[in-house]
Amino acid sequence: MRFLSVLLATLLFSAPALSGQCPVLMKQVDSQMESADLDASTRAEVEKLRAKGESFHKAGKHAQSEKTLRKAIEKIDAAVEQAAGT
Repeated sequence: MRFLSVLLATLLFSAPALSGQCPVLMKQVDSQMESADLDASTRAEVEKLRAKGESFHKAGKHAQSEKTLRKAIEKIDAAVEQAAGT
């Protein structure tokens, strides 16, 4: 019984810690979208990824959320690099 109590307490207190990176990444996506000059197609794709990342976060799927949000950031970075190179 004590093991179950310790396990439950560990899970209860670790969940907020695991979700800590998602909000930071969402803010980063938002910030980069404001400053980046993206074409309509890229902007729509990034907005879709950002919304998907937020929904994963709210569902408690933080690893998927971080992966999706990082993909959105990569798309923004690639678009900015491409625009700078032309």
